[in-house]
Amino acid sequence: MTLRFESGGVTFEVDGDVSIDISIPLRFNGPQPNAYGVEPAVSQACRSGEMIGDTRQGGSVNFERYTLIPHCNGTHTECVGHITNERISVRDCLHDVLVPAILISVEPKNHGDSARLITKSMSESAISGPEASLVNRGALIVRTLPNDDSKLTRQYGAEIPPYFTADAMEYIVDCGFKHLLVDMPSIDRIFDEGKLSNHRIFWNIEPGSFDTNPETRINNTITELIYIPNSVEDGEYLLNLQIAPFEADAAPSRPVIFKLQQ
Repeated sequence: MTLRFESGGVTFEVDGDVSIDISIPLRFNGPQPNAYGVEPAVSQACRSGEMIGDTRQGGSVNFERYTLIPHCNGTHTECVGHITNERISVRDCLHDVLVPAILISVEPKNHGDSARLITKSMSESAISGPEASLVNRGALIVRTLPNDDSKLTRQYGAEIPPYFTADAMEYIVDCGFKHLLVDMPSIDRIFDEGKLSNHRIFWNIEPGSFDTNPETRINNTITELIYIPNSVEDGEYLLNLQIAPFEADAAPSRPVIFKLQQ
């Protein structure tokens, strides 16, 4: 199936039968990524009286209880409700079904305290490159280098993962991106004393505030802990951002991209 759409007066074409899943499969009770040292995601067969929900134990069907922390156990999409007193649902915020997207790769710069930073200059260079010419910049997908499949099960603890500088985040906002997808556990420094400065910049929430305002970017989302294989080239894509229909500030998600051709 071939899809065609127009952006900025340019017609693009996509093969709807060739998709690239950039989510991390959540393997309950198995190897999985973890941020902040929380409990891993687990599944457990349910019991109802004499019945057990495990065919291996004599049950007629499998039915299990799943326990997970979306923000820490794998690929997830979050909304501004992540940092507000008001309980705002990602399901209510995410209205876009198909979004033009730009995939870029950046190599974070070493900082004095062993942190690695994604700066404004490297973001500017990658976003304005020849592979990133979409006029309607709906989503920005960021792959950090070096990149390998250890990200599928990485434990984010003592070592500080890469994160954006404040001016890099301001630049991304100025570019007009509504959705930001990254292969890190957070767009902020993983332990930043609860400031979440980049989250507040992205959603336009005042520093230290837990309230929205008339200028808050309420329909924008952040997706963290994705994984993009090295075989996937930088450039222009069509993004289908699928989320579990949770009434919560974050939900497990499955971003799928399709390569665009003019």
